Amino acid sequence: MADRTRARIARIASHLAGAHSNRVHENGVEREDCRAKGGAGGFKVAVLGASGGIGQPLSLLMKMNPLVSVLHLYDVVNTPGVTADVSHMDTSTVVRGFLGKEQLEDALVGMDLVIIPAGIPRKPGMTRDDLFKINAGIVRTLCEGVAKCCPNALLNIISNPVNSTVPIAAEVLKKAGVYNPKRLLGVTTLDVVRANTFVAEVVGVDPKDIDVPVVGGHAGITILPLLSQVNPRFSFTNEEIEYLTNRIQNGGTEVVEAKAGTGSATLSMAFAAAKFADACLRGLRGDAGVEYCAFVASEVTELPFFASKVRLGRAGVEEAFPLGPLNSYERSGLEKLKKELQASIDKGFAFARQ
Repeated sequence: MADRTRARIARIASHLAGAHSNRVHENGVEREDCRAKGGAGGFKVAVLGASGGIGQPLSLLMKMNPLVSVLHLYDVVNTPGVTADVSHMDTSTVVRGFLGKEQLEDALVGMDLVIIPAGIPRKPGMTRDDLFKINAGIVRTLCEGVAKCCPNALLNIISNPVNSTVPIAAEVLKKAGVYNPKRLLGVTTLDVVRANTFVAEVVGVDPKDIDVPVVGGHAGITILPLLSQVNPRFSFTNEEIEYLTNRIQNGGTEVVEAKAGTGSATLSMAFAAAKFADACLRGLRGDAGVEYCAFVASEVTELPFFASKVRLGRAGVEEAFPLGPLNSYERSGLEKLKKELQASIDKGFAFARQ
């Protein structure tokens, strides 16, 4: 009985910390690899920044995803508690926690999908440029780990400013000789989620029945909803177009101000990131017709990175769709965003090349 109890404790302990760690608990039981019993095969996913405002609800949502067989949660603080909490959910996904820079590589080995929400949140009065000073370094360090430990994984970048952090990730992967532009994706799904919600409010339908393409980037005027291409088609007045475009572009600020210094868009971002991660996993599984907007290396415009609708598959981004016909308002918005987006991309390149 004692041996069975010790073995059970060892299995539980392996959920709560890196399976590759050989540190010993107070009860003398070493952590050992743990495998899901009876669970269906799936993908291995890592969330880097799992203890943060986005990371915690995102970790919960990924634990609920039946396509995830192993979920690695990494952060520099509080990961054991988050891992213990999430691991109690009665789904078949095996959860393992990793704490601190010394366990980053263990968290990444063998992953199919790596999601990076790590970084500080935006606060009232703070621009995305302010975020850059801190989050750029965090993203660079984490991507160095990805390049070393799981260079073939799909990489979803959430850390803001996405317009700059995705180019940083690209440069890090290039330096390591493992850059594959099809497998690096900036997550702009929250812009689409907001667009679907706000348009549905105006036209009076269920948001799940709306699909609004949102192109460009992931900050302010670089966010361009293509309201002329809403599916199903609706007609909007000039006032409605102006209202919807402005609200979609400033959705993040709306949440920051509403939270009055207590945080930024964490819950809606986690929801959007989980939707996009699920799409990536369905693509990896080989599902047909998986199409989402994402900020990727692109030839859709003259800019080196651009958010547009892409088709996801086993290779990652298998096709980037052209913008299609734009009305005069959208053409004007596209020209306005290019200069600002290019400057953000260049800022990311310059930081990574220092």
